Amino acid sequence: MSSHLPLRTCSGCGGVFAKRDLLRIARSPQGELSVDLVGKKPGRGFYLCRRKQCLERALKNRNLAKKIGACLNEELLTQLRKSIENGQEVEPCRRNESMS
Repeated sequence: MSSHLPLRTCSGCGGVFAKRDLLRIARSPQGELSVDLVGKKPGRGFYLCRRKQCLERALKNRNLAKKIGACLNEELLTQLRKSIENGQEVEPCRRNESMS
């Protein structure tokens, strides 16, 4: 019996990753944005893989701002950059490979 592996799509590169390998940005019901390191904060979640170029691409293309419906403040960007620098980069997985 295989266990279910939740997958999410990176808002920067569009790659599919295991949820646990991504950074989550949460927008609370009150509209506040925060980096969700444990993946359990209430509200709408947006995911980024741990690659600096994905964050920069998402900012350049305004993908995050469009999905979130708000601009990222400098404090949140600093938190994201630190989380990416401190974490390991991961490679995207294919959906059918993760199910085995």
